[in-house]
Amino acid sequence: MELKSRKDIPAELAWDLSSIYATEEEMYADVEKLKSLSARMAEDYKGNLNDPRIISACLDDLRELNRLLTLTGTYCSLAVSVDYYDTYNQERNDKLSRLAAEISSALSFIDSEIIEQDESTLQEAVRLATDNRHYLEDILRNKPHQLHPETERALAALSQSLYAPYQIYNMAKLADMKFDSFTAAGKEYPLGYSLFEDDYEYEKNAEVRRTAFAAFSKKIREYENVTAAAYNTQVQTEKTMATLRGFDSVFDSLLFGQKVTRELYNRQIDLITEKLAPHMRRYARLLKKIHGLDKMTFADLKIAIDPEYDPKVTIEESRAYIEKGLSILGEDYVEMVRTAYRDRWVDFAQNAGKSTGGFCASPYGKNSFILLSWNNRMADVFTLAHELGHAGHFKSCNSTQSIFDTNVSTYFVEAPSTMNELLMAHYLLKTNPDRRFRRWVLSCMISNTYYHNFVTHLMEAAYQREVYKIVDEGGSVNAEVLNRLMKETLEKFWGEDVEIDDDAAHTWMRQPHYYMGLYSYTYSAGLTVATQACRRIESEGQPAVEDWKKVLAAGSTLDPIGLAKLAGIDITTDGPLLDTIAYIGEIIAEIEQLTNEL
Repeated sequence: MELKSRKDIPAELAWDLSSIYATEEEMYADVEKLKSLSARMAEDYKGNLNDPRIISACLDDLRELNRLLTLTGTYCSLAVSVDYYDTYNQERNDKLSRLAAEISSALSFIDSEIIEQDESTLQEAVRLATDNRHYLEDILRNKPHQLHPETERALAALSQSLYAPYQIYNMAKLADMKFDSFTAAGKEYPLGYSLFEDDYEYEKNAEVRRTAFAAFSKKIREYENVTAAAYNTQVQTEKTMATLRGFDSVFDSLLFGQKVTRELYNRQIDLITEKLAPHMRRYARLLKKIHGLDKMTFADLKIAIDPEYDPKVTIEESRAYIEKGLSILGEDYVEMVRTAYRDRWVDFAQNAGKSTGGFCASPYGKNSFILLSWNNRMADVFTLAHELGHAGHFKSCNSTQSIFDTNVSTYFVEAPSTMNELLMAHYLLKTNPDRRFRRWVLSCMISNTYYHNFVTHLMEAAYQREVYKIVDEGGSVNAEVLNRLMKETLEKFWGEDVEIDDDAAHTWMRQPHYYMGLYSYTYSAGLTVATQACRRIESEGQPAVEDWKKVLAAGSTLDPIGLAKLAGIDITTDGPLLDTIAYIGEIIAEIEQLTNEL
């Protein structure tokens, strides 16, 4: 049947935004506070940020301003994310975005003026308010790339326009695309973005699965030129900004905020492409053999090793799995999980116009909000555990750190989330000695956790790197170029073991991460850290758990290398990544062995 409209979704399946604001009027009251506070800050501080006490007072006000911007912005954007057909919420969100741009422009003088002060002035400002320390350190780090104050003011005013490519992409994908049903095996099936990505990609019937992929790809192909134009605008803007700010390359510009080097970035892509590919090709051959397929196609890569054994899991049943699976992190963590279910932190609904995939938003001072579409699969349990990993991370750092110290590097931010997936799998392995059950759990680790983060997102990252190489050399991209790059990337990884057709080449159209800088590769980076930390927990127990809790609380007070070190992992070497790849190979080898024995 067709997806329901948002208005027809039961309340218990939807998140409860009233924990941010009980009413829209309360939200608008904070909007007025924002306007008043920003106006006062401009009047009080512009031209006066040459004294440590004034700098300290200004940054204290800025923390409160950021808190209000986060709450009002999150409230409005989350309402849009569950229903892109709702024009009222879209207009309200656009209004907030314009206000945020105006405030950012009006207060852009803050960084510009602080940068000009001598070190002794800034050190005294730090002494007066340690909550501002890392913000001041980052301002100094940005100094070589800071532009003239008037230029910074103009760029801040244009921020809404600079984010337009992402908005265009989402509108085309979530509001304009209308999918026709398809027919397979003599039966008609409805089709939609979330229906395909959350359901048909995992369908055990090959005819239904492959026909759905063909129908889905045919529809998105109709939008390839507008999507390519939006994406090209995004990457050209990023290149322009990199050049304006004096970076040699767009790569350097995008990695600067992550506080990692190009070496760490390239290593993640190159080693996985080279070393993991043989293991995953072996896994593809195993899937082909088990399912008796005539050939292995891109549309077949997400099917289960043992679909008959894959249990259906209700939302209520998932609670017990997750509570027990994450209990090693302590009673406080488990209580957060209980609260998430009880107080409706999670939007489980399947409805028309809803964002695809999953995410977790954690506004400072409030609970988290998790978006996903529940399909009664164990894969959904892992997805929810993943997003609760983000929730637990930011619950810890938001309650421990200044709002300035919660902007965790994207290189590391996927470590706490993927850690939860691994903890869930390790818990399940201990609950049942049956060999078929063990094979099922191990295959979940490969098909859910490692495939998603080390293959799907890594292929996106490898493709994305080729796009930025073109842009760095002064070129541009269009649909034809993007299709070719994606196809070549997939063919390089899968070789002769998986057929990569033109439908697979259009996979680049499906991922919003391309509008978030160099984000896709960070999933594998985070999972590398998580794998090593989880193995430490398995071997060392509570001391490793306590170290992990310190990592969660540290927020952005440490860079990715420092956070990993706190967890007992040295990511300055190839060792953790190579060990993780070898571990994936060991899991696949055991799945093969169990398959032969069963």
